[in-house]
Amino acid sequence: MVVDGGTVAWVGSEGAADSYAAGADEVIDLDGALVTPAFTDAHVHTTATGLALTGLDLAPSRDLADALARVAAFAHAHPAHRVLLGHGWDESRWPEQRPPTRAELDAATGGRPLYLTRADVHSAVVTSALLALVPGAEAMAGHHPDGPLTRDAHHAVRRAAYAAVTPEQRAAAQRAALAHAASLGIGAVHECAGPDISSEDDLTALLRLAAAEPGPHVFGYWAEAVTGAGDLARIRDLGAVGAGGDLFVDGSIGSRTACLHAPYTDAPAAGGTAYLDAAAIAEHVALCTEAGMQAGFHAIGDAAVAAVARGVREAAARVGLDRVRALRHRVEHAEMMTEETVAAFAELGLVASVQPAFDAAWGGEDGMYAQRLGAERARTLNPFAAMTRAGVPLALGSDSPVTPLDPWGTLRAAAFHRTLEHRISVRGAFNAHTRGGWRAVGRDDAGVLVPGAPADYVVWQAGDLVVQAPDERVANWSTDPRSGTPGLPDLTPGLPLPTALRTVVGGRTVFARPNE
Repeated sequence: MVVDGGTVAWVGSEGAADSYAAGADEVIDLDGALVTPAFTDAHVHTTATGLALTGLDLAPSRDLADALARVAAFAHAHPAHRVLLGHGWDESRWPEQRPPTRAELDAATGGRPLYLTRADVHSAVVTSALLALVPGAEAMAGHHPDGPLTRDAHHAVRRAAYAAVTPEQRAAAQRAALAHAASLGIGAVHECAGPDISSEDDLTALLRLAAAEPGPHVFGYWAEAVTGAGDLARIRDLGAVGAGGDLFVDGSIGSRTACLHAPYTDAPAAGGTAYLDAAAIAEHVALCTEAGMQAGFHAIGDAAVAAVARGVREAAARVGLDRVRALRHRVEHAEMMTEETVAAFAELGLVASVQPAFDAAWGGEDGMYAQRLGAERARTLNPFAAMTRAGVPLALGSDSPVTPLDPWGTLRAAAFHRTLEHRISVRGAFNAHTRGGWRAVGRDDAGVLVPGAPADYVVWQAGDLVVQAPDERVANWSTDPRSGTPGLPDLTPGLPLPTALRTVVGGRTVFARPNE
């Protein structure tokens, strides 16, 4: 491969490459390493990811006592922090099957302000001192006297918590997250920001940092419903490429706020939370389409996904189906899909921005999905194969810090889905995690290594290259020389995943593994 500046200039056989070597400024012998396009993570919360990397991570907690001990140790080690921030608790994994109480957290922190998000980031537990910084929080929807906060109360305390993060802390967290992404072979991230998630300052600071320093490309989305021209202008002024990302139609399954047609199995009185109805969705999509701006939504539950399909169809009736399809409006997560909503996504040209690691973390007969929904409904979640067969474009991501940045692990989760009929080939998942992410931002020329494409690529230390597909007939044909199907690393669970040796973005090395 020959790279000229930030562009792939030539790709061909080793013998033909000799004619280019004499005129090259630098020749790198890869010694048999694998080269692929860089990955694109289509759903990231960069600052929160960096804060989790550098701060209090409760994901490894074995039980409630372990989590409280980690909180106490973190508070003791950071006496100068105005607000203690942490992430990753998941009571469904603990033997106690409950989150920490406010009194327990008050004791662990010595009465200091603390904000701890659940693994899905749709609820949080806080200390009394943090709640005191948010006047009126007790009267907001989603407030619980001693349990996790959801809805408006959660959004309010999140704003207060992140307002205490200094610009220096924020920049350090953003750099840490982008550097970590580069070390994993990620060359682009889609930042999903919004007024209920981060702040305008957080998004604009991230975009400035990414433009000024070597690292992955960053494409920003702003999750605010558009009701007029002023909203569109403000979103453009922020530097966002779309009015979407985590524009909440509902919440999450783990926090029982995903909006369902039927109640939760483990909470029969609960059916989730609907933040936007089909009429509001239609208005948002129609206004964005008329302005030439990509729209998008967060929708997880079957009722929420159905509302998106109805709303986008109503918008298409107003402004034209071809115009709607052309902008590739997005739906984040899209977990509880039915045959009808899969068909609607294909018809309307909606991109499904999905997170296979959700299934790896919470799927299976004994996983959190089965606890919340029952085993039968849980088996229907994340039907990647049905979506692929129907022609729904997929873009893969992590929703980090909900699940970690881990592109090869993401591919493994898609190819070895806990429900056999939802599995897709490693090649299909790879395309969705490279080219699919670029197509989701309207770029068809990137995510591949061909002449004229951006020089975003990764050099990998990898094992044997194989073809893996759920259908053995497909796999057998793909290994036939006549198919011309290139192999990819063997992602069979239990085998080591590839290691990035060098990550290049726009022709510039943004990560090089030491001593390689």
